[in-house]
Amino acid sequence: MSRALQLTEQLIARRSVTPDDAGCQALIAAWLAPLGFECQTLTSGPDGAHVTNLWAIRRGAQGGKLLAFAGHTDVVPTGPLAQWTSDPFAPTHREGRLYGRGAADMKTSIAAMVVACEEFAAAHPQAPGSIALLITSDEEGPAVDGTVKVCEWLQAQDERIDYCIVGEPTSVERLGDMVKNGRRGSLSGRLTVRGVQGHIAYPQLAKNPVHLFAPALAELGATEWDAGNAYFPPTGWQISNIHAGTGAGNVIPGELVVDFNFRFSTESTPASLQDRLGAVLDRHGVEYDIAWTLGGEPFLTPAGTLSTALCGAIRDETGVEAALSTTGGTSDGRFIAKICPQVIEFGPLNASIHKIDECVAVADIEPLKNIYRRTLESLLT
Repeated sequence: MSRALQLTEQLIARRSVTPDDAGCQALIAAWLAPLGFECQTLTSGPDGAHVTNLWAIRRGAQGGKLLAFAGHTDVVPTGPLAQWTSDPFAPTHREGRLYGRGAADMKTSIAAMVVACEEFAAAHPQAPGSIALLITSDEEGPAVDGTVKVCEWLQAQDERIDYCIVGEPTSVERLGDMVKNGRRGSLSGRLTVRGVQGHIAYPQLAKNPVHLFAPALAELGATEWDAGNAYFPPTGWQISNIHAGTGAGNVIPGELVVDFNFRFSTESTPASLQDRLGAVLDRHGVEYDIAWTLGGEPFLTPAGTLSTALCGAIRDETGVEAALSTTGGTSDGRFIAKICPQVIEFGPLNASIHKIDECVAVADIEPLKNIYRRTLESLLT
């Protein structure tokens, strides 16, 4: 069994359902410490130890560039255990795949990077560059006590990160075919449209918030928020939930509640989107309140040193030409981008993430480790 596969299985066997790390980070630190990594555990949360974070760093011999790998040990809940073919926390092999919760998202990536660090340290003991791992147990949850807290701590320590690889599963059809060099922002809102409840036979004595909102809804749905750019598709606005009514068929509702979300590019800002949506509602005379939630701002790493090194490593290892993309949801890269000029996401296939019978191809584990090692060699030697 390869070292990377061995560590992957050990991590999967730990029931680290968010925000519980379940000892994963202690295991990772035990692998890294013999390589010269200084490992520090940072806890955060309501009780002071709710979320576990690991910062591990191996200083280069000559104070060169610092490359950090960011990952998370927490996993999403399993869902109905009866629907799993095997125990989600008992790593199981079937037909060339390794099954278990977190196999793809993202314990394989973490294991691959740890072993890549082993091989790099053995081959380049006096390399000028430095390597760090930033690992959290709060990525799949609220993400308020994890990577964001570590980034704040690093700023206070005047620790500068030059490059960061986030081990998110980005590949689509085969390992290495897609790399994320940015992510769209996420801005959600809960809109409450105020009306006047009344008898459905006497509409003149009521104000139907559904009718009041309908013209504004038509305009919002047809609005072009921006045209996107070379890296991002246009900003989109979507309703996820809408509710009005008492359940009775003869009552005009008194209010309408709409949950919506913007996935926005770097061509828009949260403030500009809030102002434009409010202007549409005002223009249609809608009486309303909105509660806003900013899930994350967009970030972008234009093609450059890090993407060139990583895509070159993918090409040399697999022969695949990686495509740069900003599709998908948010990631912890949005926090790291505030303290690091180049942030790239790369990992195994994402087809099974968060699903029943999550898995990773065993044949992809060694190449993934080699890609990470090649990237370290390209940037830090």
